[in-house]
Amino acid sequence: MTCLAFVCIDTPHKGSSHGKVKRLLCENAPRRLRGFADSRCDASVARPAARNRPAPEERISTTNRHIDRVLSTVTSGRAAAATRLAASWQRSWQMHRIDPADHAAPERTDDADLRARREASGELLSVSAPRLDDLFRLIGHCGCGVILTDADGLILDARVHDGDAEAFRAWGLEPGTAWGEDVQGTNGIGTCLAERRAVTIHRDQHYLPRNIGMSCMDAPVFGADGQIVAALDVSSARADQTEGFNALISASVGQVARQIESDLFRAAFSKARIVLAGETDAQGAAALLAVDGDDLVIGATRTARRLLSLERDGKIRPRPVRDLIGTQEDDAGSGLERAERAALLRALNRAEGNVSKAAETLGIGRATLYRRMKRLGIADFRPGVSRN
Repeated sequence: MTCLAFVCIDTPHKGSSHGKVKRLLCENAPRRLRGFADSRCDASVARPAARNRPAPEERISTTNRHIDRVLSTVTSGRAAAATRLAASWQRSWQMHRIDPADHAAPERTDDADLRARREASGELLSVSAPRLDDLFRLIGHCGCGVILTDADGLILDARVHDGDAEAFRAWGLEPGTAWGEDVQGTNGIGTCLAERRAVTIHRDQHYLPRNIGMSCMDAPVFGADGQIVAALDVSSARADQTEGFNALISASVGQVARQIESDLFRAAFSKARIVLAGETDAQGAAALLAVDGDDLVIGATRTARRLLSLERDGKIRPRPVRDLIGTQEDDAGSGLERAERAALLRALNRAEGNVSKAAETLGIGRATLYRRMKRLGIADFRPGVSRN
């Protein structure tokens, strides 16, 4: 005798045609029933590349277990406080009302809206393109795609090998698809933007079952005004992708995101003098200031804003550069040069004299670093030798 039991959770959620999530608790049940619809997991879960595709029965079982795990977590009174992942699942459930059993494919915006979004982010796309190309050359051969979104999580640009393009389209990882946490639940892009930090969402850490075959490594990109403008994502649908390999990719993603931030800052203040205000932060973000012809600071990167206690975002109030990185005894020039010289020496020492590596760490070009070394009297730098 087969006994069927349902638990009905009455809070309406996106994707549930009758405003309920119904869970089939009988272990003999062959599939999950949601609402009163006859949806089947094996027919609608997004497909990975054929070489990694599990058998239909295994896919159904994995999907059902994942939905049970999500529901158990989001209906627990204490789970959300335990981990950041659980907190994101809770947001997906309570704030965004997303049904964890939703199998509908992600929706893509129309071409006109995508064009408008890309035009609005024209400088971002122009500045970031060379960085995306470099990152894709580094990791593209591993079956990974490189993706850039806008601040809402809509994909604007992507780099994918031709052989992987069909799989990525099936996952919805293509320009025009929205990956905000409010529409996709917990995922690399959306959760990165929601939490304003670098994240890795590995396979079954995703909220929706259709996404649990993916690994996503993401970092936010902040504009010259300190506000978030994009998410940089590397995604892979390889079944053999390990968390250790994800950590290596994540480090590269974070580094490239910081480089894009420096490039955006320089582009925004192309007529100003760009100076270093201190060391890079733990994530490799450069502390840069934009100084006008009157020696007033008119712009600052997010790291410099935090380091010098400036406005968190938006326009900054112009201040004399001496007030920020000089001293009462120094004039503006010597105080500025002293801070810049110290930052260059720290970077060169950490790079063991490798100028290219030091320039990359500082977020400036190699030729620029050589010019500054010459101007500051450290052109003959040798690692480990004090310059004081």
